[in-house]
Amino acid sequence: MKAGVVQLFHALSVLDDLDGVSVLLTGDEEIGSPTSRTLIEAEARRTGAVLVLEASEGGALKTARKGVSGYELNITGRAAHAGLEPHRGVNTTTELAHQVLALTALADPATGTTVTPTVASSGTTRNTVPDAARLLVDVRVETVAEQDRVDRAMQGLAPVLAGASLGLAGGPDRPPLQTSASAELFELARTCYAELGFGPLRGVAVGGGSDGNLTAGAGTPTLDGLGAVGGGAHADDEHVVVAELPRRAALVASLVASLVREPLSVPGRVTT
Repeated sequence: MKAGVVQLFHALSVLDDLDGVSVLLTGDEEIGSPTSRTLIEAEARRTGAVLVLEASEGGALKTARKGVSGYELNITGRAAHAGLEPHRGVNTTTELAHQVLALTALADPATGTTVTPTVASSGTTRNTVPDAARLLVDVRVETVAEQDRVDRAMQGLAPVLAGASLGLAGGPDRPPLQTSASAELFELARTCYAELGFGPLRGVAVGGGSDGNLTAGAGTPTLDGLGAVGGGAHADDEHVVVAELPRRAALVASLVASLVREPLSVPGRVTT
């Protein structure tokens, strides 16, 4: 993120005309943008294009990102002694196992939809039938239709064991950034990159979400992955290729200059 900010301000510093250009920096994207989301979407709706300076793996721009949904499933049962009267209990660990199988069946590899149970807990002691369980679920989708399908299925979950009850919180968090939202900007980026003498530029679809999902969801053409070139995101070997910083800054400068000269036309929107 910090490398992207450095690139951004170096890129803008060489431009004479910044009429209509807005810079928005936020600090809560990694936790879902809870305080900045409204501002991001409002700014996106009043502009004609969004350039996101998220990091880039191997130099490729991110022309599509999966949408993200998150859920917390709470299961309530009835406690009992596991040795003396297990039949009196309603075992939330058993119910949890049933729900995990039901959830994973919602995934659809053919459409790129993943439904992943991640964090689970149930029970307190070895000799007690557990009466409470909790499960966190991560969902990634390529289309809004799939996001809606999975959400309807999640809302329709029903307990398997008699006496168990379910409580579900959460839902769709970020809509997918689909290729259609980035296609025109990506072609412009390829042209700018070639004119700078840097060679071909690749575009990739990725599973992780960003604030670019929010701007694309607001109906604004969005191109992501314009930040630092590097790798190892969130890992011990996370790194930036310093030699690529000037080239990336030059690309951002060229893109901004092109968009200031000839803004994109967004149907039904008057931009400022």
